[in-house]
Amino acid sequence: MIARTPEPPYFVAIFTSTRRAGDDGYGAMSERMVELARQQPGYLGMESVRTADGHGITLSYWENLESIQAWKRGAEHQEAQRLGRERWYGAYAVRIAKVERQSFFGVD
Repeated sequence: MIARTPEPPYFVAIFTSTRRAGDDGYGAMSERMVELARQQPGYLGMESVRTADGHGITLSYWENLESIQAWKRGAEHQEAQRLGRERWYGAYAVRIAKVERQSFFGVD
């Protein structure tokens, strides 16, 4: 699904990861993180894909850098990050970027 974002500028947090085998609570925590992100002030939308072999990219869109920092500092998100390092991810990278331009085709 393509997130419908407002006119730029805004920011994107890019989370690229490689999952370890098995669920071990990942599915439930992933759903909870999406739910919490949607409640976070400054949240604009999200897009996420994962391949069958465990590689994934999640893009979360935010009004400003302060919103991203507040999201990162949340207690439940901190716990998810800890568990991610211990259980779920073999590797990951987080990148933050400013979106300055966009265009859409076929998006309502």
